[in-house]
Amino acid sequence: MLATRIVVAALLLLAFFLPARALDIDVTNFKLENGMEVVVIPDRRAPVVTHMVWYRVGSADEVSGKSGLAHFLEHLLFKGTKKHPPGEFNRIIDVNGGEDNAFTSRDYTAYFQRIASDRLELVMELEADRMQNLVLTDENVIPELDVVREERRERTENDPSSLLQEQVEAAMYTAHPYGRPVIGWMSEVAQLTKEDALAFYRAHYTPANAILIVAGDVDADQVKRLAGKHYGALKNSFEPMPRKRTPEPAPIAARRVEMKDPRVSSVSIQRSYLAPTSSTAEGLEAEALDVLAQIVGGGSQSRLYKRLVVENSLAAYTGAWYGGDGLDYGTFGVYAAPVPGADVAKVEAEIDTVLAEVVAKGVTQDELDRARTKLLADSVYALDSQSSLARMFGAALTTGSTVADVLGWERDVEALKPEDLAAAARKVIDSRRSVTGILRPETQTSN
Repeated sequence: MLATRIVVAALLLLAFFLPARALDIDVTNFKLENGMEVVVIPDRRAPVVTHMVWYRVGSADEVSGKSGLAHFLEHLLFKGTKKHPPGEFNRIIDVNGGEDNAFTSRDYTAYFQRIASDRLELVMELEADRMQNLVLTDENVIPELDVVREERRERTENDPSSLLQEQVEAAMYTAHPYGRPVIGWMSEVAQLTKEDALAFYRAHYTPANAILIVAGDVDADQVKRLAGKHYGALKNSFEPMPRKRTPEPAPIAARRVEMKDPRVSSVSIQRSYLAPTSSTAEGLEAEALDVLAQIVGGGSQSRLYKRLVVENSLAAYTGAWYGGDGLDYGTFGVYAAPVPGADVAKVEAEIDTVLAEVVAKGVTQDELDRARTKLLADSVYALDSQSSLARMFGAALTTGSTVADVLGWERDVEALKPEDLAAAARKVIDSRRSVTGILRPETQTSN
């Protein structure tokens, strides 16, 4: 279960930062007079459009003691305005044949609609209205708090792998706010109020702190005209400032989290290393870590799979990932599921051996070529949707990267040399930068 969640997360991150030019896309970006950034991604394959508004605010921007507030506000933005009372937003989207939703991360909050392209102006009017005119009352806030608490119980507390992941991340960050969960700690979520939500809304939701992404059956002139009419007419309620967060001190000790749970039937192991992000990495470090993860744990030809599954029959499956979509810090990680009866300590030792060999000797040109080819081929399929295209640019622009960075990803991957991967491995794969998480069945003794 843990490995499944990590694989899904890795695929989503891959979709966020893969090359737009793999689909021969002509991307246009500009700013409105009020500072709102706009990205237009034409995709004429169907008469539909994906409309997204991204805010440069996430859980890492919450004040201490108010964890979960960014996510709570995401829920509350559907509670209506004076012009569109509660329930009206979703009803209008539904009767027009569209779909809508939202999501929150550490660094951004995004709202989206997918609808027929001739309804683009409709969704712009709706989204622009709630950017500044949200109306909250105790009657609609208090019940939604119960919804969020139940969501935390369902997605985290009822899922042992999610609980372990939450503890691993808390151990990874001793000072930086990435250490708290996006959904918040239950003890703090339970204390959130309408006043907390409105204060957070007024402090972060304004055009200059937002990015509009439109992908689909549109052209840049059309989007510019409509965006100017609906979003350009809004005045900023504040001037966004650089996001200042407590930096993580230089790691000096490896950390471990071991957890037992009666709901677990087999052991799983994961290791996370503190890593640079796409926007903080030096040179081609981020691209090197993308490819390195493929070599170390990307499928049946990877080093971990060959060593632990094929040669030593110690694991049922293995894998690796690189998450570089953060504003401040990323992670490079590996995982494995020992076969029943396997010595867990031996499995971990073999993982250590594989990683130590990469650090000491680097990778071969053949490994680089095969991993690079696989990664670039996968990018074409990963981006074969409007949603992936829109999310790719939204995630990048809210975390310090640019449109040019996204468009240049394929070029940078093609420029990688084995020594680039070796240098990235030496920098990141250091036990002092790591947290190891082990999840066991309740009845199993350590071995």
